[in-house]
Amino acid sequence: MEEAKGLVKHMLLARFKDEVQSEEIDQLIKGYANLVNLVEPMKGRAVSIENLHQGFTHIFESTFESTEGVAEYIAHPAHVEFANLFLSHLDKVLLIDYKPTTLRS
Repeated sequence: MEEAKGLVKHMLLARFKDEVQSEEIDQLIKGYANLVNLVEPMKGRAVSIENLHQGFTHIFESTFESTEGVAEYIAHPAHVEFANLFLSHLDKVLLIDYKPTTLRS
């Protein structure tokens, strides 16, 4: 399955619920960033950017060596536990997995 090979970007766009305090958001961002230490195929890091279109306020991007790595991450107990907590704090979420391409000039 050739499509499964090569880097995969896993990008989650999030809007936290209005009632979630900034301190909670900071802790959730740190928790997401720590997943890279717990889930071996995860290569990325958390990035927070405010004022995105359509009300999204944060981007969380991770990099994996393959789609199999993404599947391992999704099923990993550390991710499952964190995702249950994290998603309960979100008002809006969009998740995209994609293979980056190199633009040629």
